[in-house]
Amino acid sequence: MDQVNLKKLAKELNLAVSTVSRALRDSHEISPKTKERVRELAEKLGFQPNPHASSLRQNRSKTIAVIIPEIENNFFSQVINGIESVTPDKGYHVLIYLSHEDYNKERDILQLLRNGRVDGVMISVSNTTTNMDHIEAWRQNGFPLVIFDRTCEDVDVPNIMTNDAEMAFKATEHLVKRGCKRIAFLGMAGNLSISNRRKAGYLAALEKYRIAAPPKVVELTAKDYINRDLLKQIFQEQPRPDGIFAAIEKFAVNTYEVCKELNLHIPKDVKVISFSNLQAAALFDPALSTIIQPAYDIGREAANILFKIIEKKMLMPYEKKMILPSQLIERASTAITS
Repeated sequence: MDQVNLKKLAKELNLAVSTVSRALRDSHEISPKTKERVRELAEKLGFQPNPHASSLRQNRSKTIAVIIPEIENNFFSQVINGIESVTPDKGYHVLIYLSHEDYNKERDILQLLRNGRVDGVMISVSNTTTNMDHIEAWRQNGFPLVIFDRTCEDVDVPNIMTNDAEMAFKATEHLVKRGCKRIAFLGMAGNLSISNRRKAGYLAALEKYRIAAPPKVVELTAKDYINRDLLKQIFQEQPRPDGIFAAIEKFAVNTYEVCKELNLHIPKDVKVISFSNLQAAALFDPALSTIIQPAYDIGREAANILFKIIEKKMLMPYEKKMILPSQLIERASTAITS
């Protein structure tokens, strides 16, 4: 049997070789009907494109990078799963980089990647990132970039996020309706977009329900031992908080640890709710009420949008700022007690 190649496919279909090549790459320049014809014949004849040769011709690395601040957070693990649900069909590999909540490391990673090592980048910025010049420089150089979760809406690139402020409002409202009068908000120190949005939702709920106690905004860190010391101080104050809204799941874990040490009962003495994608949240003692983010979907959508940019396809308006809804799950940590 003669070797099956692009020329043979083109001859059989009476198409140009370039048309067949673009159809196999799913180019937007080729009609769906033509793509289907090409794919059907390629499958019938057992033709397999050579991704390595294709990447050389296109001067592409067939690799994308994902920069995240940490890997312990279950949210980011699920985001990566969402990303990797897309990349195999595109013939791409994924490189994972950790900034460890360090702006300088994040900046250096982006600088390293500008040498052509990857075809595009997805990034969730660190909590110490206040200067976006390194991200703006990447954009100005025309490199494909998508920002997710911890976003930078001032930079003109696609931002994929969840409805943080709305869900923070609902979480705080949930505590109020469970009888809490002194609700503390546990956010990440720094200027994170997600912390700011979640704090705004918390404050809006306190204002709507005319909570007399002043807002209690507590800035925690990436270090558990520091967080536990800060929380001990808060719980030893009088009057102590009777409700805790944790913007990040590790802060809820810190709260449980401190409550156990101080012999505070959840939910009788203090009710706790948290943003968290931790599957074991239902196994906490008591089970933790959570706001679950669509992490997998965020990763999948961010990857799809990045590939559209890489392939020079036009983005729809909603793809430039995509907001996916989260879900509030009530469990025993916010139950009403007698």
